Amino acid sequence: MAKKGDPKFRLPHDWKPRPHQLPLWHYLNGGGKRAVAVWHRRAGKDSTAINWTAMAAHQRTGTYWHMLPTATHGRLVAWDGRDSQGRRVIDQAFPWHLRSGIRHDRMSMELRCGSIWQVVGSDNYDRLVGANPIGVVFSEWSLTDPRAWDYVRPILAENGGWALFIYTPRGKNHGFDLYDLARHRGDWFAERLTVEDTGILTPEVIAGERASGMSESLIQQEYFCSFEAANEGSYYGKLIEQAEQAGRLTRVPWQPELKVDTWWDLGIGDSTAIWFSQQVGLERHFIDYYECNGEALSHYAKVLQDRDYIYGEHWAPHDITARELGTGKSRLEVAKGLGLQFRTAPRLSVEDGIEAVRNLLPRAWFDAERCRHGLKALRSYHRDFSEQRQTFLPHPLHDWSSHGADAMRTGAVTQRDRRPTSPQASRSRLGRLGTFMGK
Repeated sequence: MAKKGDPKFRLPHDWKPRPHQLPLWHYLNGGGKRAVAVWHRRAGKDSTAINWTAMAAHQRTGTYWHMLPTATHGRLVAWDGRDSQGRRVIDQAFPWHLRSGIRHDRMSMELRCGSIWQVVGSDNYDRLVGANPIGVVFSEWSLTDPRAWDYVRPILAENGGWALFIYTPRGKNHGFDLYDLARHRGDWFAERLTVEDTGILTPEVIAGERASGMSESLIQQEYFCSFEAANEGSYYGKLIEQAEQAGRLTRVPWQPELKVDTWWDLGIGDSTAIWFSQQVGLERHFIDYYECNGEALSHYAKVLQDRDYIYGEHWAPHDITARELGTGKSRLEVAKGLGLQFRTAPRLSVEDGIEAVRNLLPRAWFDAERCRHGLKALRSYHRDFSEQRQTFLPHPLHDWSSHGADAMRTGAVTQRDRRPTSPQASRSRLGRLGTFMGK
C-alpha cells in the first residue's frame, strides 16, 4: 500500500521506448484510438503495451484490459512475464507506489489514481459482465477469439476508448484481415516490423535458430512477420487456403430437396458449436454454422427449429451418453425429450479424427458468410506450443478454435466409410416429410 510521503514517479517508470517502438508510442500518446502492430518475436510488444497502458491509466481514470487468447496464457505472458532484464513487467510498469490494491487470483490491480488494470483471456471475455473498459490491448491477436473484438468494439466506440492489437502472423487468418484493414484506413495505425526493420536481432541469431532446428516457415512467421508462410502448427490452415484458392469458399445455397445433417461439439461450461451440411454427390456442402456459450440444450433445439431446413442426421460426440450427477440423465436423454434425436459418432483418437477432417476438406464447400466464424476456427486450430521447449507439442491446444474444429471432427469421423450418393439419387429418395428434427 502507498504511504504518505511516497516519492513521485514519472511515467513510463524505469523504461524507455526503443527507436522501433517510438512511432507506435507517439501515435498512442498523440490520442490515436486504433493501432495494429505486427512485430517480430522479441521486439517488446507486451512491454510496450503495458507501459503505454500505465500512462493511459493515469491520463484517464477507468478500466483497462490486457487480453490474451486464454486467461492461462495471460498469467504466463502478462501477469508473471519478465523482461530482458529479468524484471517482472508489471512491477516495472506499475511500481507499488502507484497501487492501492492487487488481486492475484483475478489478475487485477487497482491504482491510486482510480483506474483498474486487469489481465483477461478471450476464452471468457463474455463473462466479464458489466465491465466498461476504455483501453484494451489484444495481445497475440492472431490467436485470439475474433469475437472478442466484436464484443469490445461497441463499448470503446461509445466511451471513446482505444484498442491496440499486437501479434506475429499466423497465416492469412483474422490477424491478416485486421492488418489489411488498418493499413488501408487513414484513422488506424498499422505497422509491420521484421528483424531487418528493427536491427535488434542479428543475422547470426537467426542463423542460430535455423541451426538449432527451427523450421524455415516458423522463422519466416516469427522473425520476418510473413503472412504468406504456412501457419506453423495449424492442422487445417493449408487445406482451407487451398479451398479458398479453388473457389470453394463462396456462396453455397441450401438445397431444399436435400436433407441437412448437423455435426456438434457439445460444451460443458463453454461453447457449443454446430455445423449444418448437405451431401451433394461426392461433395460435402457446409451451408451454415452456429456457436453459442452458456446455453442449455433447449436453446440449440430452438436454433434448429427456427431454420427452415429438413434435417437428416444429428451427430454428437460420444460423451453425450455420460450421465450428469445432478439429474442422473445423459444429455442424449435430455435431447430426446426435446425432440432431438442424436446419433453418437464413433469414438476415435483425436489424431484419427484430425486425419478424418483432413481427408474430408478437399471435397468440402463452405458458405463463406454463414460459416465465417467456423472457417476462422478451422484456420486457427493448432497444436499446443511449449514456451519452455520452443517447440510444438503433439496435441491440439484447447482454445476458442477448438469448438468449431471439434464439431467438424465429430461429423468427419462418421464419413470415413460412407459412399456418397449422387444428388439425383438423393432427390429421388428425400421429400419434405418429417418433423423439424428430421425423423
